[in-house]
Amino acid sequence: MERIIEEIREDLSRRITVTADRLADRTLAEDPAYAALLGRAELRERIRLDLRESVEGLDRALRGLPVELADARAAGALLADRGLPLASLLRVRRRGGRMVWQTLGESVAAHDPAALPRLLPAAAVLWDVLDQLTDALCEAYHRAETARSDREREHRAALLDALLDGAGPADGPAADLGLPGRGRFAVVVLAPGASGGPLGAKAPRVLWRIRAEGETGLVELGHLPLESVRELLAPLRVRAGVSPVVERPADLARARRLAALALRTAPASGGPCTALFDERLPAALVASQAELAGRLRQVVLGPVLALPAEDRRVLLTTLGTWLTCQGSTTYAAQRLYCHRNTVSNRLRRLERLTGRTLSDPAHVVELALAHAAVLQHANEPVTSPIAQAPPPAPDAPTPAGTARRSPRPPA
Repeated sequence: MERIIEEIREDLSRRITVTADRLADRTLAEDPAYAALLGRAELRERIRLDLRESVEGLDRALRGLPVELADARAAGALLADRGLPLASLLRVRRRGGRMVWQTLGESVAAHDPAALPRLLPAAAVLWDVLDQLTDALCEAYHRAETARSDREREHRAALLDALLDGAGPADGPAADLGLPGRGRFAVVVLAPGASGGPLGAKAPRVLWRIRAEGETGLVELGHLPLESVRELLAPLRVRAGVSPVVERPADLARARRLAALALRTAPASGGPCTALFDERLPAALVASQAELAGRLRQVVLGPVLALPAEDRRVLLTTLGTWLTCQGSTTYAAQRLYCHRNTVSNRLRRLERLTGRTLSDPAHVVELALAHAAVLQHANEPVTSPIAQAPPPAPDAPTPAGTARRSPRPPA
């Protein structure tokens, strides 16, 4: 059979050129991917080379030689880099394989019709050659596609980092990421170890980036309210901080800093929590000034922090619960599972120790900020047993005579 192929080589080459023309025209007419990426001349030449490669592979296989796969690998890598879908590439290869067999038969028939029966055993050899070439092409395609995806992912990550860090002009990176020059954006920072992910089909677009302070997401809100981010993050069951809304990509670096600050106000214990910056302004103020927060803890709550561990825990937990319950000793007692008078006695003791009066709004502000500073001080030995009580139901009435009053009995 190899002798026949040698005899018809010149005629077969002419026929392959015509076949490549027909297949190129059909491909451009039927496959938009090829039409968008390759011109007719380039596609025709590429198909011609593929068809010749198949014939040469058949010739080598019939002579007991290994099939040369280098060109197939090069083609797979090149077309993957150019973004041609693999399905389109394989469709042309399959059609080309059938047309090679048809062209080979026509050329043998024209040269020596009596030799046609001798061509039949070569069919199985040709299909094996085509399989080898296709496998080599696919392997190279997948490797190149993976490398291209990695490069694109690294490029997008670098663009996102540039926006979140405020490094250089924001217009270019924003445009490359498909972000509008003006819109409604927010930044989400997750606690270290937490992982973001898809937020549902109807969720806003989120670009996630793993960073040192925790996984960070750039949220393109559109017309959604900022509060919807809390609902969107709920299935992830994570601790998260959320920035205020910003309108320009140039403001995303500031938004990222505020989101990280909001995360620091979220209790480390007590399960998932999404802290919106604008809902945590006093605590965020404390978190933003570590040195000042330490001084605040010592000046306002120093005598309490000096107590034995259990006394300290009881008083700080009672204060935090009373603040959460909006100054209601009755609700605080319910949350703490004790009598209202017990809460009043504890708070009177705290007043004596701190020199602050819970009936004085200025003193309440100092105590609330100092308490927030204690909660945020991760290395403070007393922070772990201090838990903030859950907030009361928003529509729950405050019992008469207990709302926002100092527990000190009237003189």
